[in-house]
Amino acid sequence: MSTFGDGLDKAVQKAFTRPVPKAAGAQMRYLVRQLKGTRAVAQMLRISQRTVERYVKDQIKKPRPDLAARLETEVRKRWQPQIRARARQKAATTGGIVIDTRARIGYTAPIGTTDEDRLRHLTVALPPQYAARLFDAQEQGAGDQRLQEIAAEALKEVYFQDGGRRAGSLEEVQFTDVEHLDFDL
Repeated sequence: MSTFGDGLDKAVQKAFTRPVPKAAGAQMRYLVRQLKGTRAVAQMLRISQRTVERYVKDQIKKPRPDLAARLETEVRKRWQPQIRARARQKAATTGGIVIDTRARIGYTAPIGTTDEDRLRHLTVALPPQYAARLFDAQEQGAGDQRLQEIAAEALKEVYFQDGGRRAGSLEEVQFTDVEHLDFDL
């Protein structure tokens, strides 16, 4: 489970203009249209081609729980790609992204400062360049660790240093023990 990657995906999914299909048959038909055939869908979902055909014809209506989860994930991944791209583009160029987190956050600074990490609940609007970095890293397949590092850099710049107006000698921000994480565009 990817906390940061899933959070970014959920933020983009809030921009959808139509609901994702709920019924298994409708989801299967959508995937068959997207992948241009039942064979590709069957391989992706690790089921037989005949089973896919039966879902498409509504001969089977209720999938097993593990198949239902895979089906839902694959449909959500492909749903409204143009809307998804437009939302990412807007966040990366003009809108920015809001991060709401409850995590252990601290920083490295010169001796004599109160740099001890502690549990904090922060809701911070990040500028568009950090949204662009987060989305670019996610598209390139970066793991949760890299996305967490980018978010820590963003929090250092925006929250702790306030765009360069304070804490100029701050060196590094530790962002660990994430209890809650939510992104919003």
